[in-house]
Amino acid sequence: MPANQRMTTRLKELFERPEIFVLAGGMNAMGAKMAEVAGYEAFYMSGGNTSAQLMGLTEGGTSMRDMVDNARRIVNTVDIPVFCDMDTGYGDAIQVYDTVKEYIRAGIAGAHLEDQTYPPKSGPRRRCVSIEEMVGKLRAAMDAKMEYDPDFVIVARCDFGGVPGATFEGVMERCLAYKSQANADVICPAVQSWEENVEAIRRIPGPVLPLFTHGSQTHPTLQELQDAGASAAWYPALTTMAGLQASWDFLHDFQERGTEAIDQFLASAAQSKWGAASNGSILGAQHIREMEDKYLP
Repeated sequence: MPANQRMTTRLKELFERPEIFVLAGGMNAMGAKMAEVAGYEAFYMSGGNTSAQLMGLTEGGTSMRDMVDNARRIVNTVDIPVFCDMDTGYGDAIQVYDTVKEYIRAGIAGAHLEDQTYPPKSGPRRRCVSIEEMVGKLRAAMDAKMEYDPDFVIVARCDFGGVPGATFEGVMERCLAYKSQANADVICPAVQSWEENVEAIRRIPGPVLPLFTHGSQTHPTLQELQDAGASAAWYPALTTMAGLQASWDFLHDFQERGTEAIDQFLASAAQSKWGAASNGSILGAQHIREMEDKYLP
């Protein structure tokens, strides 16, 4: 990244370049730092992961303030752009305007705004606002970003595909309106299959961010996403899903075997071809040591 380039500008360039990039998702500063150290170009702060792992709620557990406060910690930890969940904007179009302003002031590089009713739901309880209301929200978001940072990336996420009885053409009607009537920077069509994603990418002008949330399918390869014309490969729980399962397994293993489980785990970690992960190695303990030597008597 060029010296002194704003994170908003960097994220905008990532979405607009011909090659896809990977949005490694999660919910905390450690996950973001791991992604950065591993070489990922951007981090995504998931609302669902934040709600579950910070608030202890499966959905609808976060407010705008919760999200901004959490994102600020992440932004202060890494030197890669942080892209954030904005849910439904936490209210009407006026609240959306204020939310975008708060996100920009927190150092967030971009956010997605979804067309669900508030609070957002999953499964058969999902409902969406009208196209007209969502267009108004997106216009408010775009006006706010133009006032505070024109390079802040607004992604219009269409969740209509998850509403019972919704059709692919209904999703397309919304996505095309969000682009033509509100000029959202990026469109995110959450549809049912890979074939529908390919068709959506073909029909929607500008950058398109596929999201695999509805139905059951194998993830396409990065090359397939590239060939289809996707702007990014988005994995909202990339830094949390493996750790969640590993912690669950380890806790039960410890109950069965006691400290033998710890010894075996540490021995296995020491043999990792990527090295053993630790707070100090990931977060840069050496930098703190250097500062201590430089500044402390």
